[in-house]
Amino acid sequence: MTTSTTLVDGTSAMNITGLLWHSISVPLFIVALLWFALFGFVLLLICCCCCCRRRTYSYSRVAYALSLILLIIFTIAAIIGCAVLYAGQGKFDKSTSSTLDYVVGQADLTVENLSNFSSNLAAAKKVEIEQILLPADAQAKIDMVQQKLKSAADELASRTKDNSKSIREMLQAVRLDLIILAAVMLVLAFLGFFLSVLGLECLVYVLVIIGWILVAVTFIASGVFLLSHNVVSDTCHAMDEWVLHPHAHTALDDILPCVDAATANEFLYRSKEVTSQLLNVVNQVVSNISNNDIPPFFGPPLYYNQSGPLLPLLCNPFNADLSNRTCAAGELELSNAPKVWQDYTCKSKNTDGSDICVTTGRITPGMYDQLIAAITVSQGLNNYGPFLADLQDCTFVRDTFTFISKNQCPGLEMFSKWIYTGLLMVSAAVMLSLIFWIVYARERRHRKYGKQFLSQNDHVPFSSVA
Repeated sequence: MTTSTTLVDGTSAMNITGLLWHSISVPLFIVALLWFALFGFVLLLICCCCCCRRRTYSYSRVAYALSLILLIIFTIAAIIGCAVLYAGQGKFDKSTSSTLDYVVGQADLTVENLSNFSSNLAAAKKVEIEQILLPADAQAKIDMVQQKLKSAADELASRTKDNSKSIREMLQAVRLDLIILAAVMLVLAFLGFFLSVLGLECLVYVLVIIGWILVAVTFIASGVFLLSHNVVSDTCHAMDEWVLHPHAHTALDDILPCVDAATANEFLYRSKEVTSQLLNVVNQVVSNISNNDIPPFFGPPLYYNQSGPLLPLLCNPFNADLSNRTCAAGELELSNAPKVWQDYTCKSKNTDGSDICVTTGRITPGMYDQLIAAITVSQGLNNYGPFLADLQDCTFVRDTFTFISKNQCPGLEMFSKWIYTGLLMVSAAVMLSLIFWIVYARERRHRKYGKQFLSQNDHVPFSSVA
């Protein structure tokens, strides 16, 4: 396919709203044009013939019966086509709505994770252990990242919402048009059939003119939905190709945009940096204050009568260059720290506004709470590592497209095919019905004249005898 080639080669971006598929629908547009022109010419000839027609008293019983049978068949075919069209548009609407809901849900989940990550960064700024905070430059970087996080989340939410809204509005308009078209063609087929059978020739010709226009419109609609079917099919194929060969900017962004790679990379870097800095602050407090036998004359917050076994240090998962680090022997995993450090917490009493240990222990309950708060924030930031890594290489969009391709695309392709198949059935059936409305009306008129002629001839001998 053209779309997959351009995707892999990178020579041009895919465009799901472009002109790549128009040639596919050209034959149906030509049929609509030919029908409109040729049948219009036939109608003109019929009008001219009607003005100077003579009564014909002979008719073919075979032609009369055959035209009626074919008229019934084509009317039934039109009804079936309308049913296929109506069922197809309903299922297609449900399938597209389900797909859009999933895409919006994935985008909302990503926005929520970005917001939660931003909240964790804000919490990291407020972490204070024995009046020790994160360095001022680290706090300034957090402020900058938070602004970018808000911008990225807002852009993703806004673009997804706008794209979803425009697609839903278009689908609703299309659905309404299809329902109206199916209903009108169904009524037209029924009315034409019954008026033909009842012999209301004048009204039949009025319906023929209306049907002449509607059949052309329906053929055009068939072409449009054949185009739509191929757009759906090629877009699904393009999603598969995009998963294998992701591009920074393609028209698939109209469905679900990626977060800018450089911005996502900065989020991941700052996440590691702040996590590492927080854990360094915790370990510095533990090493320099809690595990240090400080003389009493220093007083709080350096001295609070700390004593007993030394507090184990936390495992920092990152080296100084923020590469992954293996824990050294004796270091505590973040998840184990709250439980283990409880055993190193003393009982304290408040003296002159400061907590002082009255039992053996390396940290007071107040310090324990501060340390655990810092660990909780660090864990939260560290837990967002995989999410930010996925954001960096657009994995969340890959996963979304993979899900759509496997679970939604088969239904979308099948039901869009139902729509254009139904439209084609209706177009062809009503087109042929129009022709046989005229044929049957003509044969019925000839039959009527023939009966009148025979009736008059039957009475002539009797009148002459009298």
